[in-house]
Amino acid sequence: MELLSALSLGELALSFSRVPLFPVFDLSYFIVSILYLKYEPGAVELARRHPMASWLCAMLHCFGSYILADLLLGEPLIDYFSNNSSVLLASAVWYLIFFCPLDLFYKCVCFLPVKLIFVAMKEVVRVRKIAVGIHHAHHHYHHGWFVMIATGWVKGSGVALMSNFEQLLRGVWKPEANEIMHMSFPTKASLYGAILFTLQQTRWLPVSKASLIFIFTMFMVSCKVFLTATHSHSSPFDVLESYVCPVLFGTALVGDHHHDNHGGAHGGSHGGSGPGSPHSAMATKSKEELSEGSRKKKTKKAD
Repeated sequence: MELLSALSLGELALSFSRVPLFPVFDLSYFIVSILYLKYEPGAVELARRHPMASWLCAMLHCFGSYILADLLLGEPLIDYFSNNSSVLLASAVWYLIFFCPLDLFYKCVCFLPVKLIFVAMKEVVRVRKIAVGIHHAHHHYHHGWFVMIATGWVKGSGVALMSNFEQLLRGVWKPEANEIMHMSFPTKASLYGAILFTLQQTRWLPVSKASLIFIFTMFMVSCKVFLTATHSHSSPFDVLESYVCPVLFGTALVGDHHHDNHGGAHGGSHGGSGPGSPHSAMATKSKEELSEGSRKKKTKKAD
């Protein structure tokens, strides 16, 4: 903290934490969220045929984190929809992305330099939502660490955690596409960020909330902008997890190798009967040998 004060970063962090999110940052959040919805297979056709279902999916992408947080804290699930300005702004963004003539709005916001700006601003909103969610949970449960972590986590990655429900609204059922089983970088970062902000809220992390918001926001913005610019789906946590997870939870390579072998055996018995697979070649060869042997036996009997 002394170093931050010496470099005047403390005042910068405090000013940054007080920047209002509505409407500029919230607009960027809505644009990127609904862009990801349009990237989903069949989303454009759904908007044309069933615009109400598409609008509901868009609202889940924009406000799903608030819905899950209210569910955890026992508050009305539609409480945030009383914010008319945000709902109207998100609805306008949904309409422009899906129904703007010649897709002009979609093409403009998808232009990579512009999109990177929106992605960076979305991460500002994400980190602020995590901090606000933990503060809200701490107000109800002063010593509920796990409640605070869970609330901050869903605030940061709510739409990803309820992706299966959102897919049902689009008529898609993919139980294997579970965000908890296959966490993306924003979901992992939201979880780790929720832990950090919980430690700060309970005075176990000796840093001010404004400084933590500023530092974690810079981390999230840098990582997400880099991943978006390079079209990468990897995670900066992969290197650390490759060392820590085998120590804490056992080596995962053995299980994966066994799974691959098991899958290969099933492929040979069910779907690997093509002419190019070694199992099918051996099976064909054994059948030919058996048929040749049976023909020889029949010839001997006839002789």
